[in-house]
Amino acid sequence: MTDVSQTARGQRLPRSERRAMLLDAALGVFVEKGYHQAAMDDIAARAGVSKPVLYQHFPGKLELYLALVDRHAGELETLVRDALALEDNKARIRTMVDAYFDFVGQEGAAFRLIFESDLANAPEVRARLDQIDVTCARSMADLIAAETTMDAEEALLVGVQLVGLAQTSARYWLTHEATLSKETAVRVTGALIRRGIAAFPARDGRDGREATPPARERESAGTAAG
Repeated sequence: MTDVSQTARGQRLPRSERRAMLLDAALGVFVEKGYHQAAMDDIAARAGVSKPVLYQHFPGKLELYLALVDRHAGELETLVRDALALEDNKARIRTMVDAYFDFVGQEGAAFRLIFESDLANAPEVRARLDQIDVTCARSMADLIAAETTMDAEEALLVGVQLVGLAQTSARYWLTHEATLSKETAVRVTGALIRRGIAAFPARDGRDGREATPPARERESAGTAAG
């Protein structure tokens, strides 16, 4: 974990940089101690600032925690949107799955703040965590609805399912990476998602009618797990 105290001491930083530094320090403390055991004194000490300076940026520990959730949620949402903007469906799915694995595996364990929070049942936090899933699921649902015959609600349900699958698979891999490579885990997860989506009739891009591919194409739509 990066010690930001040496950066902070003796320097007068712009407000945005100071805020980012405080968030980095808070992430380290929250991950190491959990929300309930972490104290604002700990965070200020980690950042190398006084408590009054910390309170100038964040009125309390909950607000600081929510700011961290928002920052890292934004990172994940951007990764998912960028993946879905690709032209090739296979690349979209693989890149989207890879985004979840990268997020879970990144140094600093920011994912624990979102997926394994000891404050997850607090209403303010639960609302933010649910919104992360919904935002990513809606991005997927828009694409699914545009390319299959599913209606908006059906597509959103599939989007929610895909988010859950990507998250759970990535978290499983992280605890088994000694025996399961990331490449294999991403490939298998992506193949499962492609096969699932391939079960729904595609929409003909020219006039919106169902496009029914030949049986051989339907059979092979998700065969290659790569």
